[in-house]
Amino acid sequence: MWIVLAICSAMCLGIYDIFKKASVKGNDVLSVLMLNTLFGSLLLSPVIIGNIADGTWGFNGDSHSHLLILVKSFIVLSSWILGYFSIKHLPITINGPISATRPVLVLLGAVIIFGENLNALQYTGIILGFCSLFFISRIGKKEGFSMKHSRWIWLCLASTLMGAISALYDKYLIRDLKPLEVQAWYSLYQFFIMTTVIMLIRRFSSEKRTPFTWRWTIPGIALFLTIADIAYFYSLSLDGAMISVVSMIRRGSVLVSFLYGVLVLHEKNVKLKLADLSLLLIGLIFLILGSK
Repeated sequence: MWIVLAICSAMCLGIYDIFKKASVKGNDVLSVLMLNTLFGSLLLSPVIIGNIADGTWGFNGDSHSHLLILVKSFIVLSSWILGYFSIKHLPITINGPISATRPVLVLLGAVIIFGENLNALQYTGIILGFCSLFFISRIGKKEGFSMKHSRWIWLCLASTLMGAISALYDKYLIRDLKPLEVQAWYSLYQFFIMTTVIMLIRRFSSEKRTPFTWRWTIPGIALFLTIADIAYFYSLSLDGAMISVVSMIRRGSVLVSFLYGVLVLHEKNVKLKLADLSLLLIGLIFLILGSK
């Protein structure tokens, strides 16, 4: 069941990436991100209202747990800020596959920190996923986005690293905390943090900013991310769930965004990218087979 939930999460993440790309193109990235945190908080507000109504204020009133969630909020926001800027400037068929390096980092952390053991099929899937990312980096160089000269590539890689740290932190959090409460409270904290960041930037920065334009894809970002995260957290909470495998399956979202990049955005080097993503898909199949 946890594999099915991970696949569902991957599909929603793919749609989330599409809406994110459409929302930040030629737009003020920080404002889009702030609204995303607002809508995410509103979607999960019934959980918070319920916690307040029963007098627990979440996590049975444990202030230490709230501190852990606040740390989670800073980690995720760091990943999002870097990721939003990179997806604004990179082709989605380049940005998506680069993000798929995350499971490799998660794997190393899961084995070292949580003592997870992978079988031969799962290791084969991870290796194929890593090879896929190597090839997509070569394709990116053809399109003028080399690691040597493109800061957007480095922002994407930094976002991926922070995302891997967040994934490992999630496995620690949900050992003792309810997944839906974790999601609700960290969404609320993110909104407060992001609002404070924007107020400080507007108060002290004189740098010219891209004007903000409202788009209906903006609330869609929060909607599909919320659904993806609900499926993700409950997947990790089930017995036998492995963070390294769940993280890799979630990277299958790149297949959804790839189709959008090809069919709607008409991005280049389609055949090479299709071959690369086929390799990634094979790797995901190995992971799923190895998890049965």
